[in-house]
Amino acid sequence: MKGITTLGVGEAVDHFLLIKQATKAVTTQGSPFMTLILQDKSGDIEAKLWDTTDEHERLYHPEAIVRVGGEIHHYRGKNQLRIKSIRPMKEEEGIQLSDLVPAAEKPKEVLMEELQQFLFEMQNANIQRLTRHILKKYQTKIMTYPAATKNHHDYVSGLIDHVVSMLKLGKALCELYPTLNRDILYAGIILHDIGKVRELSGAIATSYTVEGNLLGHITIMVTEIDKAAEELQIEGEEVMVLQHLVLSHHGKEEWGSPKKPMIREAEILHYIDNIDAKMNMLNRALKKTPPGEFSERMFPLDNRSFYRPTFDE
Repeated sequence: MKGITTLGVGEAVDHFLLIKQATKAVTTQGSPFMTLILQDKSGDIEAKLWDTTDEHERLYHPEAIVRVGGEIHHYRGKNQLRIKSIRPMKEEEGIQLSDLVPAAEKPKEVLMEELQQFLFEMQNANIQRLTRHILKKYQTKIMTYPAATKNHHDYVSGLIDHVVSMLKLGKALCELYPTLNRDILYAGIILHDIGKVRELSGAIATSYTVEGNLLGHITIMVTEIDKAAEELQIEGEEVMVLQHLVLSHHGKEEWGSPKKPMIREAEILHYIDNIDAKMNMLNRALKKTPPGEFSERMFPLDNRSFYRPTFDE
């Protein structure tokens, strides 16, 4: 059966899907409805459930598996699922969460092994010890958590997939620009998003935790570096430098960065993070776009559609 995101406009839907998000609202006429984000291994799609009741809210919640009938239609530059029928999965139908959850292409164990190879290249003892300490503390979650709730690397093991990809990009840039300090850049790449294992709820039907909403992954990680330095009795300037990389990796205040980059490696970290996030979004959107056509609009990329050339098979 074709994945939900690979279906074209007008194609019929009769799929088991996982509810990733469920949000209730009211129309201008006062009628209650729900916006559902439904997913399978191919990705996710938005759907509206109209004239909802308390029973609908009870049945159709995040992490629920449902069987949905309907068709794909186009709305404001994106595909949507028009629901004609929906019901909870029956126990005897035997669909598992793992059947419907997108995941990184590489196994998480392989990704962690690749990540750890970069630790061996570090020569600064303080930076290596700090990075190893925090990595070990959160290793299990780092291997399974997504990097975001939507847009980029928003799948099982998406966080470590993002970090490993960034490390490979960082290594290539260090070879091109030998003045870059590998220890600082590698550590910044590994640590910059680890706070998301506390900011986000987990790998399935991901949402923001109370701590995530009130503090955010940047603040969480800056505190975590300070705590690790205290536990390891490290007092060098490296602690402050790594905290700056975390604080500035979003690049601009309007993008949620408490500080702009003021260290060479911090500037590069911001670019690497941006490149990898955008390439992930582009690759996933164009993968489901036939050659000779435009992708759906992508809000994080200025709401642009991207063309896939006819010779790009």
